[in-house]
Amino acid sequence: MKLVSYWSPTEEQDRLGMLHNDLVYDMRDLDWQFPDNMQLFLYAWEDVIDLAKEFNQRIIDGKVKSAKPKQLADLTIMAPVPHPASCRDGYAFRQHVAAARRNRKVEMIPEFDQYPIFYFTNHQAIQGGGDIICMPDHFKKLDFELESAIVVCKQGRNITAEEADEYIGGYMIMNDISARTLQMEEMMLNLGPAKGKDFCTVIGPMLVTADELEQYKIPAKPNHVGNNFNLDMKCWVNGKLVSEGNMGDMDWTYAEILERCAYGVDIHPGDVIGSGTVGTGCFLELNGTGKLNDPNYQEQWLQEGDVVEMEITGLGKISNTIVKAESDFSILGKKKIKSDVAN
Repeated sequence: MKLVSYWSPTEEQDRLGMLHNDLVYDMRDLDWQFPDNMQLFLYAWEDVIDLAKEFNQRIIDGKVKSAKPKQLADLTIMAPVPHPASCRDGYAFRQHVAAARRNRKVEMIPEFDQYPIFYFTNHQAIQGGGDIICMPDHFKKLDFELESAIVVCKQGRNITAEEADEYIGGYMIMNDISARTLQMEEMMLNLGPAKGKDFCTVIGPMLVTADELEQYKIPAKPNHVGNNFNLDMKCWVNGKLVSEGNMGDMDWTYAEILERCAYGVDIHPGDVIGSGTVGTGCFLELNGTGKLNDPNYQEQWLQEGDVVEMEITGLGKISNTIVKAESDFSILGKKKIKSDVAN
């Protein structure tokens, strides 16, 4: 089942639709029992998911006549989960972590293989496709991060990895937009990432339930548990393929990440959790590898006007354009120097 959130200008609110062959069926048009937006749908998940799957099959079979669908191209598509309850991002791909450390000429950290980790990012900065508005400091090494993400569909606490897949409502593409200069400055103080990543996180273009991905299922890595899927991941910048990986390369599964997230705390419907960056999935890694192999390698970062497109098998394709804000305000420019601190 594929679900999208779209903006209704007449009602001035987001609506929930079921997507099939570029046609969107408003959930409330299908049946009055369905909530009319994603947030309410996730909270009512256990009460409505079986009925939703039934309608999805009826749509596929051409047996839905009463609800008139809308053309996908005619709608303003939002992030599938426009207002997440929270947003965490994991660190699941060993290839990315090992490459980043190799490029900094430090050894692979053994703790990576001992437990999954995550950080909280700004759930109020979630968006779907379209323009990404960036301030001057964001353009100091502006980067994409090619990831996938899940959304939690029911409340839970102290969930084991063996049962955690039952708490996953569906899967999406994620682009964790990153301002690397801001990120690296704050991480020098052993805190973060925070300011370098809190201005935009892209998810979309739709939420895809696990049953849609059954044909792509593969075993988790040895000594790991949870669903894993053989899904190609790609990113283009201005039409040029810059990154290519596979979701099946996740060393830590979403089930294992969820187990850690839910330890001693409730997870809630609408919580979004990213996978972390796939191997080769950002300019930071690509630039580091390039310079390691060639001292004259020319770094690349996102610039005003760049178009970033991401695609994951079964999860669709999403496009964003980098736009410069009409402001010259800089917090990097307000950084105090040593003499300022002394005074």
